[in-house]
Amino acid sequence: MSSSSIHIKQGLIAGFWATVVLSMIMVMKAMMGLMPNMNPIADIVHVFDMFTGMQAGMMVGWLGHFFIGTVAWGILYSLLVNKLPGGGLMKGLIFGAIAWMAMMVIFMPLAGQGFFGMKEGIMAMMATLMLHMVYGAVLGLVYAKLTAHR
Repeated sequence: MSSSSIHIKQGLIAGFWATVVLSMIMVMKAMMGLMPNMNPIADIVHVFDMFTGMQAGMMVGWLGHFFIGTVAWGILYSLLVNKLPGGGLMKGLIFGAIAWMAMMVIFMPLAGQGFFGMKEGIMAMMATLMLHMVYGAVLGLVYAKLTAHR
């Protein structure tokens, strides 16, 4: 197995665990009734429905959420990690901010939430930033741990 494919595998593993932690926080947030209007899983379903003309359920939203967090961001992180400054935590936080920016300028408008999700207000924008910082921190720390022996 080549070095780059090993790093991609580690990016996938780190992306998965970061997505698990992020998902647990999202579920707890929903159970506590915090920011009830903000539902990124429903937004994924909305975008899927819009592009396919189908009516998908929440399972598609969760699968999309895990695909984005594990596969898309995990692979992209493994490809960019050596270009990011700092140690594992800092690299992850920077990447989390990049992922958040992509969500704000690409995904949120597609989901009908407006540029930077402003349809939901400033608190939703800040909450998604914090969630992406947690995601990035876990991603960076897990990836650093998995690659430390190399």
